[in-house]
Amino acid sequence: MYAWIWRKLPFGLAGKLAGSVLITAAAVALLWFVVFPWAEPLLPFDDVQVTQDSGTPGGDGGVTGPDAPSEDHDLPYDTEQNNTPPPSPKK
Repeated sequence: MYAWIWRKLPFGLAGKLAGSVLITAAAVALLWFVVFPWAEPLLPFDDVQVTQDSGTPGGDGGVTGPDAPSEDHDLPYDTEQNNTPPPSPKK
């Protein structure tokens, strides 16, 4: 199919290159402005449903169990000081 299009484009190599760019731009514009806006409501990418069963607004949303966020945010390292050694000077 692409070979057929290439053979049918007029005006030698320069015309074929310009025609190819125009055909590609037309196809992209058709997809961008017609097909994608038409298909967007049919796609579930932005179908997000967030519910809050209990708790206060901005809270944990009633999450319980081992994966529930803790209030003191236990981290496995010290955040008060830098425990890494300084970098060695380059020689």
